[in-house]
Order: sequence, then C-alpha cells, then structure tokens
Amino acid sequence: MSPPETPERAGQPGRRWVNVLLGGGLAASVVSFLYPAIRYIIPPAVAESTSRSVVAAKADELKHNTGKIFKFGSKPALLVRSADGTFRAFSAVCTHLNCTVQYRDDLHQIWCACHNGLYDLEGRNVSGPPPRPLEVFEVHVQGEDVVVTRKA
Repeated sequence: MSPPETPERAGQPGRRWVNVLLGGGLAASVVSFLYPAIRYIIPPAVAESTSRSVVAAKADELKHNTGKIFKFGSKPALLVRSADGTFRAFSAVCTHLNCTVQYRDDLHQIWCACHNGLYDLEGRNVSGPPPRPLEVFEVHVQGEDVVVTRKA
C-alpha cells in the first residue's frame, strides 16, 4: 500500500514540471551563448580555390619598384614591379612561420617582419631564419590586366 497523500506530496508533480521547464530553459540559454562562441573560435574550413590563375592588378596600377599584396585562393600573394618594370609574383607566406611578407623598395628585396627574413627578387631566401625560398608564380600581362598563374 502507498502512504497517504499529504499536502506536501500533492504539490510534487507540479513542482517537477516547473523544475523541468526551468532547467530546459537554462540549458537552452547556455547553448545559445556557447554555440556562436564555438563557431567563432573554430571557423568552417574554406575550400582552396581551384583556379590556377587570378587577375592580380591592372598594368598601370603599380609604379616601378613597388609591391602589392593580393589574394590567390585562400592565401596572400605578392606582386612586385621591379625597378626595370618587370613583374614578378610570389607566395606572400614566409617559409619560416607563415607570416605575410612584403616588398621593401628601399632594399629591393622581399622582407618578413616576424624575424627579419629577406628574400631576393627571385624568391630565394638570402638572410634570416627562412629555411626555403618562396613559391614563385608566373606573371603575364594581358591587355591592361596582370594575370598571375600557378606553375604546373
């Protein structure tokens, strides 16, 4: 036999529903705050572009002895117009710690600011900690566009 119902026991089923509703609401609130934060910390993978070439600039956009960072797929690349007017393109990702390199017109070299690494205008590492040369791309001027292509 079950014990007789007392006023305290009679209110228990209703209290259980209130606890379930409050607990569910609290859990939903926590998830609604955490989910966006986790998505921000761990972003979705960005697929690499399947394109082998990209228009990096207009031919008259770069002055002699200047450089420009542009996007090649999901990574940065560097277009350099040397003092003699020829275009050269490289991956702008340093081979040491994946920092972004830039063209230094005063040195006529490509410079990595992270650890003062230097590359020449052929992409070869000439000083500092970079262990390998930069990836070199092919450059073609087509009309007014400077087209950069990955080497095969």
